[in-house]
Amino acid sequence: MSRFHSYINTSEKIIDLYKGDVPFSIFIKSYFASNKKFGSKDRKQISELSFIYFRLSGALDKYSVKEKILTAFFLYNSAPTNLMEAIKPAWNTLISLSITEKMKLVHPNMQLADIFPFKEVLSSSVDFEKFCLSFIAQPQLFVRVRPVLHESTINKIKQSLQPFSLLDNNCIQLPSGTNIETFLLPDKEVVIQDYNSQKVLDFLKTDLSKPVIEQKKDSGYTAVWDCCAASGGKSILLYDILNGKCNLTVSDIRPSILSNLHQRFKRAGINKYQYFTSDITNEMEVSKATNYDIIICDAPCTGSGTWSRTPEQLHFFNESSIEIYNTKQKKIVQNILPHLKPNGLLFYITCSVFEKENDAIVNFIKSTFNLQVLQQQYLYGYEKNADSMFVAVCRKQQ
Repeated sequence: MSRFHSYINTSEKIIDLYKGDVPFSIFIKSYFASNKKFGSKDRKQISELSFIYFRLSGALDKYSVKEKILTAFFLYNSAPTNLMEAIKPAWNTLISLSITEKMKLVHPNMQLADIFPFKEVLSSSVDFEKFCLSFIAQPQLFVRVRPVLHESTINKIKQSLQPFSLLDNNCIQLPSGTNIETFLLPDKEVVIQDYNSQKVLDFLKTDLSKPVIEQKKDSGYTAVWDCCAASGGKSILLYDILNGKCNLTVSDIRPSILSNLHQRFKRAGINKYQYFTSDITNEMEVSKATNYDIIICDAPCTGSGTWSRTPEQLHFFNESSIEIYNTKQKKIVQNILPHLKPNGLLFYITCSVFEKENDAIVNFIKSTFNLQVLQQQYLYGYEKNADSMFVAVCRKQQ
């Protein structure tokens, strides 16, 4: 048996063991930690085969796991590989064909729609074909350069000899899997942050936001609450946009992730902020908050806009969870809005592409509360080999 057959057999075993209860990246690392016979090249190839399986498993229902892995590998790659040459040499000569041509070759009835079987609940503004194709490509790594150390950080990236693209003044695109810690200081010099995640607060750079973020008479600082802060990436982004001129409060339901946030803030040089642990779906727990000029609500969601990065979530997805998240998102909005000052801004953000988690929530806000929608948009990841996001900016009426 060739080592390539062995790779496929090992991937099949790992896939069979995985039940979707933890992120696959964590699961497979744990598997390799318990099975130390695999070298770094072996681990890389087996991981690639396993992730590829999840990208296209829904479109290959009648195939065995081995057949799915090999077929997905053929569709995923665009240049000849040693593995394909060893196992399926006839396909290797055709590997540079387009995705649609290769799909017809492996299965005459296979359609792009088979990759993502939830078109009916997708937002109508999402390009379905492009979105489906995004699952056949690994998203790139994006970092945001911190403004204070901008020039020196760019020079360090150049000196590292890593291939990179400067997408705008602060956004750097790097190959997936790049270990930036070998040449950069995370959170101090750069923040690992997807391209579109870097764009969700761009409204604060426009003239329309000036009445809110201009210096306040009492303190000169804008009061901000990041109510679903997680590990604090968007808080650091806002801090940089406002040049530190903010009284920042962060909260999350998980004490462990707030502990991670404290470490990131320390590295980022953010020393003055308030924090509390809270389940903001519970009205009583939101009483810990005061009143704010800006509330950032990066709401819990299906994460469907990030599934090209975590394809196992597509594989295990249950459509009924959309309604569960919709209900939770409405509760959160209802509980946090009393803490938004008149003329203040709500940033409602998700990494979902489902209508019920985005457009429907904005309609709920408009019909239920005294808020004006200033911006509402999808940030399409398939245009940048990145994640897809949704953001709506709403202003509370006087």
